[in-house]
Amino acid sequence: MDETTGGKKYDGFSDEERDAMKERAKELKAEARRGEKETKVREKGEADLRAKIAEMPESDRAIAERLHAMITEVAPDLMPKTWYGQPAWARDGEVVCFFQSSAKFKTRYSTFGFSETANLDEGSMWETSFALTQLSDEDENRLAALVKKAVR
Repeated sequence: MDETTGGKKYDGFSDEERDAMKERAKELKAEARRGEKETKVREKGEADLRAKIAEMPESDRAIAERLHAMITEVAPDLMPKTWYGQPAWARDGEVVCFFQSSAKFKTRYSTFGFSETANLDEGSMWETSFALTQLSDEDENRLAALVKKAVR
């Protein structure tokens, strides 16, 4: 038994990983074609993000919609967009935070995470992602504080 793959033969990337990479390539091509003003870029990013949220199963969609509303309120300068086919919010073209639907990679929880551009550094260890099965008011408040800190 191969300990690194749990006895399964490793054939490279999963179908879901390949799909995510293809989506990212499309996103990069679309961004390169856009020589538009910030308003148009924001509108297109918002539309793309909302379309991805609409494709999600109800449980993930509810979380993603709440996160988007919260991020729009606490960090209005972050630009909505998609990143590897998932909702993300960026500053100066660099993703600061993102939401990954549990359905995307068939996991038991969704993930809300921060990229390395987020200003969350705290000593030698800090939180960069959270597993979410639902989003309580307390959870949302905690994430809102982190988003504010990430963009300071």
